[in-house]
Amino acid sequence: MSALPSNDQLWQMLSQDLIDDYDEELELEWEDDRGTPPEARPAGELPRKRYFIELFRLQRELIKLQDWVVANRHKMVIVFEGRDAAGKGGVIKRITQRLNPRVVRTVALPAPNDRERTQWYFQRYVTHLPACGEIVLLDRSWYNRAGVERVMGFCTEDEVEEFFRTVPEFERMLVRSGIQVVKYWFSITDDEQHRRFLARIHDPLKQWKLSPMDLESRRRWEDYTKAKEEMLERTHIAEAPWWVVQAVDKKRARLNCIHHLLGLVPYEEVPRGPIELPERERHEDYFRVPVPKEMVVPEVY
Repeated sequence: MSALPSNDQLWQMLSQDLIDDYDEELELEWEDDRGTPPEARPAGELPRKRYFIELFRLQRELIKLQDWVVANRHKMVIVFEGRDAAGKGGVIKRITQRLNPRVVRTVALPAPNDRERTQWYFQRYVTHLPACGEIVLLDRSWYNRAGVERVMGFCTEDEVEEFFRTVPEFERMLVRSGIQVVKYWFSITDDEQHRRFLARIHDPLKQWKLSPMDLESRRRWEDYTKAKEEMLERTHIAEAPWWVVQAVDKKRARLNCIHHLLGLVPYEEVPRGPIELPERERHEDYFRVPVPKEMVVPEVY
């Protein structure tokens, strides 16, 4: 029987776990910065040390928000929209990184199939809406109709007009049912999208992020601009307003978005009772069966 770790050993183990958690964030940051020379980064970019200090502080607040949502049976849906490569996925990663996926989940729907195209337009999104004590993050949403579907000709102008008539009442209906609706638009410049697309083209780890639709959207920048401007104008309602995140600097965008999100909910820290780890039961007749060698993953590293 192996000896239990001493207090000093236990604290060393816990400290290492904490370092591993931070390494996860550093890994994500390294992936984001890979292949981007310093001179190509936005002027006045947030210093890395300050960024991490603020990010970890905000993530601790997100845990408090999560606990409050569960305790108060709150329902929340957060819409993330913006041009391709605007940084929506990056902020979603940082929001969900340390949260319970059973409470906070991300929904990123593919293009509708043949059956879904014959349904009421909002129908496939309704099934993913939160129940009590849940937060749902939509990585793109029903606003596809006002953006990519409209610009790429996947729907008619009559269908777009019907969408604009319906979506304000649809969102008011969600709010009346007790769902808090938050909508973010991530805004980047023409030059910044161009730079990020080039980074993806030349980085094998990011090429999967580029689809033929993304490349076509680059060509139709002005069409997307016109569609976005009309979308914001016609769907900015008191019950579910749009919030625009300036996203040329990815780090500032993440911190600003999370800070703003926390300010939209009157959460408070939910008291936690003391937790005691029970002693493991040990029996004389217990025998651990050895794992066959052929089942063990080779330790290459």
